[in-house]
Amino acid sequence: MAAVTARRPCPPAPGSLEDYAAGFDDLLDSLAQRRGFRRYLTGLLAPRERNKTLTCLAGAEPVADAQHPAVQRLQFFLSESPWEHEHINARRLERLREDPRRAPHAGGVLVIDDSGDPKDGTATAHVGRLRPSHSAVQLNVRR
Repeated sequence: MAAVTARRPCPPAPGSLEDYAAGFDDLLDSLAQRRGFRRYLTGLLAPRERNKTLTCLAGAEPVADAQHPAVQRLQFFLSESPWEHEHINARRLERLREDPRRAPHAGGVLVIDDSGDPKDGTATAHVGRLRPSHSAVQLNVRR
């Protein structure tokens, strides 16, 4: 029998976010992945004055801190770390459905559809204009 190394504990995410993040730990193989996942969630949910760029997600200043180690670690987690986004998304949906307040039911389901980034100018590459009939986040109730 081979000895199995004990899993090292991960520094917790802030507040109640830790309970949510811990529910994905079994899908992330390394301590670095678990840390990266917590930093990513924290960056997405933390109130920020700027858009959710990589530097903003890492809590760094744009341009000046682009090479900051926290930014580079998050970049590696998102683009190079070998975690399975399909498994993470399936778990996210599973957790969403577990709470009866958020699960689909006979009265309908709330669907939040991010149709893209609104665009006012013409300088940003790969960003389409927001169609007049759509808002940045659509709230649809389906029956």
